Amino acid sequence: MDAISLLEYNIRIKRLLASPDVQKCWITAELSDVAVRGGHCYMELVQKDESNTRILAKNRGVIWANVFNRLKCEFELATGMAFVSGLKLLIEVTANYHEQFGLSLVISDINPEYTLGGMAMKRREILRRLAEEGIIDMNKELAFPDVPQRIAVVSAEGAAGYGDFMNQLENNPYGLQFYTKLFPAVMQGERTVPTVIAALDRINEHQELFDCVVIIRGGGATSDLHCFDDYNLAAHVAQFPLPVVVGIGHERDVTVLDDIAAMRVKTPTAAAEWLISRGEAALARIGELSNAVVGSASGYVARANEQLAYYSSTIPLVAQNMIDAANMRLNHYAQTIPVGVQNRIATARTQLMYLFQSMKQAGEQRLLREKMRVQSIADKVEILSPQNTLRRGYTLTMKNGKAVTKAEDLKAGECVITIFADGEVKSIVE
Repeated sequence: MDAISLLEYNIRIKRLLASPDVQKCWITAELSDVAVRGGHCYMELVQKDESNTRILAKNRGVIWANVFNRLKCEFELATGMAFVSGLKLLIEVTANYHEQFGLSLVISDINPEYTLGGMAMKRREILRRLAEEGIIDMNKELAFPDVPQRIAVVSAEGAAGYGDFMNQLENNPYGLQFYTKLFPAVMQGERTVPTVIAALDRINEHQELFDCVVIIRGGGATSDLHCFDDYNLAAHVAQFPLPVVVGIGHERDVTVLDDIAAMRVKTPTAAAEWLISRGEAALARIGELSNAVVGSASGYVARANEQLAYYSSTIPLVAQNMIDAANMRLNHYAQTIPVGVQNRIATARTQLMYLFQSMKQAGEQRLLREKMRVQSIADKVEILSPQNTLRRGYTLTMKNGKAVTKAEDLKAGECVITIFADGEVKSIVE
């Protein structure tokens, strides 16, 4: 069996890699473990699966010092991002195999537009997903209080941006009082997302104590802000029950949180200024209302004074007119009452005479009618009297002073009296 040394084998590999197929090729890869030593930049170039959890391919990469400074400056100037781990790049590489150090990819050029497009695409994808889930505008639709004064702050404790924010609030020129509570979080690197979410969860447990949430971070490299382009963090902010104010980085910096928060401002200082402006606007409205109340009250008082002056000048005249009118009516009554009384007396006399004559006539007619009725009764009594009956040949039989009307009422031996028109006869019943 013929054998060759490892060195000879590596030399053969090196000859194979001289092919144009692996020289000056443009590839896409993600940076990992970036380190600069002796002016040279060393890194790992990796490719991950769609879930971004499993590495599919990996190679060592290097940028030699004679081109590194140029590429780094061009990339950072074009993108505003530092050349650090986590970036996705479109790079020109050449395969280089060293007998002692093995395979590495030498980077000779970088296309910054790919990185910019990748970050923008990632943000668009997150926003698209939030929109599909129907939560992208939930925080924007929450209403701020007229003057939000109870502020939950998510920031790095001791950070310059947090200090600027607090200084601006505490020294506002209007003397407004703000009540703040810091919920510390890491605002750079891999721990940003979990610590910010944890801070939001702690705030949510006591949401009734706060009017809004402020998430702030001072300026820095644009790459330091990539951590805020995260779906989980964006979903938490979008669905948070309190309105969220985001002030991250510089004015030129934009993250997903800026698109879904209730209010986006450019810096921590601007966040404080916005809160102060709400209080200033409320004070202005109060001032306007105060002026309106004073003006309205002054108008009412002025009109009341005018009315009082008018009444003061017209009441004596009105009273005198009323007195004169009353005197005229009184004089009229004094003149007309005697005449009216005489007329009433004359009318009453006439009515009395009429009534007297009517009563006299009625009495005479009634007396005549009663006389006629009495005469009629007398005539009937005369006609029906016992004397007249006896004169017509009838007799009246009496027993013990009572008239006898039935023969059966008499008994033998009783004494009866028979009355005739010209006398009476005693008889004994047999």
